[in-house]
Amino acid sequence: MTIDRIGHLDPIQPPKRPERSEHVREGDKADFINLSSEAREKAAVYQVVELIKSAPEMDDSRIAEIRAKINDPAYINETLLNATADKIMDAFGI
Repeated sequence: MTIDRIGHLDPIQPPKRPERSEHVREGDKADFINLSSEAREKAAVYQVVELIKSAPEMDDSRIAEIRAKINDPAYINETLLNATADKIMDAFGI
């Protein structure tokens, strides 16, 4: 019995693996991603939404307490202003 070739394939020999192409070399070019302005805007909105979700709940009684303190003329004095200014300076690392 003879085995004839079928087309360009040789049924007796296993097929050869193709060699790596010369135009593909490791380290030729660096990968990069280019984001559209729409994608950047959506990412910014997503970050704001996540920040809001992680914020603590505001209590109506706490808000009323703060409003009462602000409206009281005796509450805002030199000591409070200096303490607030110090906290702002610390936040900016000054």
